Amino acid sequence: MNLRGRASGRKRHGAGMLLSPAVVLLLVWSLVPLAMTLWYSTRNYNLVDPTLHGFSGVNNYWYLLTDPDFLTALLNTAILVGGVLAITVGLGTVLAVLFDQAFLGRGVARVLVISPFFIMPTVSALLWKNLMLHPIYGVYSAMMRAVGLTPVDWLSNYPLATLVMIVAWEWLPFAILILLTAIQSLDSEQKEAARMDGAGPLAQFRFIILPHLARAITVVIMIETIFLLAVFAEIAVTTAGGPGVASTNLAFLIYSRALLQFDVGGASAGGVVAIVIANIVAAFLLRAVARNLEA
Repeated sequence: MNLRGRASGRKRHGAGMLLSPAVVLLLVWSLVPLAMTLWYSTRNYNLVDPTLHGFSGVNNYWYLLTDPDFLTALLNTAILVGGVLAITVGLGTVLAVLFDQAFLGRGVARVLVISPFFIMPTVSALLWKNLMLHPIYGVYSAMMRAVGLTPVDWLSNYPLATLVMIVAWEWLPFAILILLTAIQSLDSEQKEAARMDGAGPLAQFRFIILPHLARAITVVIMIETIFLLAVFAEIAVTTAGGPGVASTNLAFLIYSRALLQFDVGGASAGGVVAIVIANIVAAFLLRAVARNLEA
């Protein structure tokens, strides 16, 4: 027993030695930027004003938290995340159920519905901005004029709603893929038994399919939320956060503070606040996922 314990200890020590370079590299890769962000968030640091320097304490945080633009960006972030989740989870569940049925051309349809997920966010935003929604020569405008209606400039009049639609279009294939995989793992005998007992399609969906998808839906919500909190490319390409700050989220606000207003200290404070908010959200989501996995 003693020799066996020593051998096991040597194996663990050897494994630790092999893993230590990767662990140290990951720690340096993550902790050094975090430490620098914390440091700059307490400094007066402006890229175009070298005379502005020194320790600022919590002034950068106070200025950020009392800035009306911060509250607007926080609300826009919540609306963007909530809107995209509602569309992708709701519509994704319905489409996953439909694509689980047998019909002519199902394989081609599945490939087409998943394909938007492989388009880069910048390219996707350019497609929607110039090809689909342009008020003069966009596809949508041509369709509106064809029926005698006046086209709407979506990005100017409804910027946040348009961004929700664009980002939801990008993430809908991901939700369909996860939910369709979960539906295909459902026991067909259970559905057949429900059908023989007289349960219609709606009853089967409500009492069999939807409870079975609970875990998959939770995973979709968790993964999408983590990425949606950092949406940036679509905003930068389409609306640039405008008009005003009508479509500015937290990520774009930090960018504008750092690279448009050259306020590195204020942007660093925004980064720290964003990290805190993201970790709080992640903690709740992980707890929800853990509960569903244990159920």
